[in-house]
Amino acid sequence: MKMTFKILIIDDEESIREIFSVLLVERDYDVKTAENGKEGLSKARKFLPDIILLDMNLPDISGTEVLSQIKKSLPQTEVIIITAFGTIKNAIEATKMGAYDYLEKPVDNEELLLVISRALEVKKLLKEVEELRSELSERYKFPNIIGTSSKMNSIFQMMEKIAKVDGTVLITGESGTGKELVSRAIHFNSPRKQGPFIVVNCSAIPKGLIESEFFGHTRGAFTDAKIEKIGKFELANKGTIFLDEVGELSLEAQAKLLRALGEKEIVKVGGTKTIPIDVRVIAATNKNLEEEVKKGNFREDLYWRLAVLFLHLPPLRERIEDIPLLCEHLIRKYNKELNKEIKGITIQALEFLQNYSWPGNIRELESVIYEAMVLSDGHWIEEKNFPVRIKKREGENKEILFESGEPLLKIIQRMTEKTEKDLIEKAIQEAGGNKTKAAQKLGISRKTLFNKMTHYKIQ
Repeated sequence: MKMTFKILIIDDEESIREIFSVLLVERDYDVKTAENGKEGLSKARKFLPDIILLDMNLPDISGTEVLSQIKKSLPQTEVIIITAFGTIKNAIEATKMGAYDYLEKPVDNEELLLVISRALEVKKLLKEVEELRSELSERYKFPNIIGTSSKMNSIFQMMEKIAKVDGTVLITGESGTGKELVSRAIHFNSPRKQGPFIVVNCSAIPKGLIESEFFGHTRGAFTDAKIEKIGKFELANKGTIFLDEVGELSLEAQAKLLRALGEKEIVKVGGTKTIPIDVRVIAATNKNLEEEVKKGNFREDLYWRLAVLFLHLPPLRERIEDIPLLCEHLIRKYNKELNKEIKGITIQALEFLQNYSWPGNIRELESVIYEAMVLSDGHWIEEKNFPVRIKKREGENKEILFESGEPLLKIIQRMTEKTEKDLIEKAIQEAGGNKTKAAQKLGISRKTLFNKMTHYKIQ
């Protein structure tokens, strides 16, 4: 069923109300009009429009006051300011107050339709994002982990099952894929959520201090042991210990870890007393531990002790359909931190991100979005805001050739253009040759449609 969007026109000039009404009704919009600010506010509260076309100069109250009240009572409604040359400064101020955009009189019809189309597209995307976020939060209850791709749906389902039981978990995946975030989600959705969550970075502990770090030491156990120390396993009692980069442990440290896991008790360095531990272990690595076992770098018995439950996190390049949602999440997160009002990311910039290989995965995406937001002077992240380093890598990626001798991005571009041409031809055919209806069906302006028809040589 086709959705009909509602537009309210607030303008004291009858001719403008009539022209806009005819233009919009012909394109299947549900239109209402008001000749002053008070009438406009009254109709807005009853009509609940998706878009309001608001004149800045009204006979009773100012357009700025009308905008302020609309943003308070109808925050989801997008407002497009219609302004005369002398009030452009006021229109710019209005955009800072939350207006979507402004148009200068006399308004070009094609430009008006294009701005309305863009505003509705933003509304639709925001609504879809909210629905997806609500679905993820309700269905999986892992709100800090973002993704709707088939691979991430499988991960969520596994996490939900793993959280309910108490077995040891091995999480694998490249650096930056979110292994610690996933381990925290599992802990805080498990029966142990009231207990501690202790993180140990195995690669950052000096080789000679591994045993002391894991199990603690008594006073005087070695030269620098001036006080007794409680180890990470004892700190994690009744909770979860997360062993990050477990593949970096030496064979000697692996043997001591295996003993603690098997016997569920520890002995402090320099001590004789055994201390029982009730700890769930979640281990993570960016290495292929099965290969490390074959090479003799990792104990096979420890591998099977850790991999009771197994979870592999896909790299970002294998779930690029999640990038738009991840970007929205990061923009919302950093808007507060940076005191910014970034509304989103342009289509061209998003395409750039989806064509990039992401060697640093989500951690790198977060860094890129943060830097782009700092460098952005407007309300939208553009490709020019991205760091030079990823533009350079993206350029290098273009040199990667397939057997056909054609770069990957060239192949993608050619396939995209063919798909776009086919969709345009189909839309024109279904519209019986009516270019206006075809443009509406495609969600673009007539001018854009004609430009694309010329580009693709469509008769």
